[in-house]
Amino acid sequence: MTMTMTGASLTLVAYSPTFPSSSSSSSSFKSHKPKTSCRVSLSPSPQPLFSSSDPFVLELAETLEDSLPSSTPLLHKLRDASSQSLISTPWPSRKDEPFRFTDLSLIRSSKILPVAHPTKPLSALPTHADDDFPCRLAIVDGHFLQSLSNVPELPQGVYVGSLSGLASSSVMDRVSELVCGLDGGDLFWSINGIGAPDLTVVYVPEGCRVESPIHLVYYAVEGSGEGSKTLPVSNPRVLVVVEKGGEVGIIEEFCSTEGNGNECYWTNSALEAVIREGAKVTHSYIQTQSSSAAHIKWTSIRQESSSKYELTEVSTGGKLSRHNLHIKQLGPDTVTELTTLHLSVGDQTQDLHSSLVLDHPRGYSRQLHKCIVAHSQGQAVFDGNVKVNRYAQQTDAGQLTRSLLLEPRATVNVKPNLQIVADDVKCSHGAAISDLEESQLFYFVARGIDPATARKLLIDAFGGEVIDKFPDSIRERVRSQFKSLLDPSPN
Repeated sequence: MTMTMTGASLTLVAYSPTFPSSSSSSSSFKSHKPKTSCRVSLSPSPQPLFSSSDPFVLELAETLEDSLPSSTPLLHKLRDASSQSLISTPWPSRKDEPFRFTDLSLIRSSKILPVAHPTKPLSALPTHADDDFPCRLAIVDGHFLQSLSNVPELPQGVYVGSLSGLASSSVMDRVSELVCGLDGGDLFWSINGIGAPDLTVVYVPEGCRVESPIHLVYYAVEGSGEGSKTLPVSNPRVLVVVEKGGEVGIIEEFCSTEGNGNECYWTNSALEAVIREGAKVTHSYIQTQSSSAAHIKWTSIRQESSSKYELTEVSTGGKLSRHNLHIKQLGPDTVTELTTLHLSVGDQTQDLHSSLVLDHPRGYSRQLHKCIVAHSQGQAVFDGNVKVNRYAQQTDAGQLTRSLLLEPRATVNVKPNLQIVADDVKCSHGAAISDLEESQLFYFVARGIDPATARKLLIDAFGGEVIDKFPDSIRERVRSQFKSLLDPSPN
């Protein structure tokens, strides 16, 4: 059932989900380019496959591939696998259920230009004095830059850096096993696989605990003017591998450089993580990119038995922002906790599509999704799917989405979805959509607090439940930025 609320009206619509079909082939998209005869495939019947392809997608993939420098054989393997999935994959439309409420015209109507390498001066990249992270990696327009990063001495066996800079053969072999073996996603996942200039690797060996979080800062430097039809695109990609009993904290922060807060660009990012038996990953994700940008993020997580994954997310930037979050519990006694907050203060779409699959006994999961739409043309989307399969007995899964609509005609579309095949489970889900309740405001007014101040306090508390879960060193900065967006006036 789809729950759609616009302003003060609530509509419940029964739905029958549809999913785009997928296909594969041994030929890459380059094998079907009619303009380059030397690349024509020798397979017996390529024409039917080519005729079903989307010319826009093929042209985009070719443009990305032609912009890339030479790379390691491992990245060639990734790019080949990604190109296979694009041969007959059309560009998503509003007729496709996963994109029913997500308008991709900002990207489709633009001229896509890959950022081959950062060309603008990088000396003015913002830093945050309140950060206390000894390990900080700078990823500029999808490119990991060692010169702007700070990688201190780490525990023995830990590697943090680019794939091209990886010297350990054992770690390289481990990465090679995983980088193309994880379950793929949609078209944007594959575009990232083709366009990623390198792979940023975080590797934690067995039994190792990394004390300080690893801070990945993604800077968007290249951009075109507001309203431009040119859209620079970057494709950063990260692989996190935490071996048995290991522990690490990952902070991903997507931001703009000074002066390009309203510029147009497209960040198409992907992070995949393998969390082995008894390991733990604490993942913080902050997105404050340009209000004219497109931001599409893929997070793919595989959890083995007795492992734990915690995600805390705050997304406030982008004209189009979408997070595809896919998690699989691949062993018993596995714990997954997801806490997200989306804020739309302008003509923005904030979209979270999540999928959690539980396949083994005694799995535990909690998902709290919150969103605030504070603009009449703002929109938030939540599509959360929790699937408890037959052998996931004694599962405890909970899902809750809560939305605040602060302006008339503000829109939120939510679809919490709980599929249960097992018969010995404890599962629940719920959704709440409203403006601030009059009874809450009355409580403050009755105690001498004016309504405007009361509203600010209640909204801060609504978002604070998520922000409080961030590490101490970034929590106050995120809180301050959240408040300034809701109340830009100095007082």
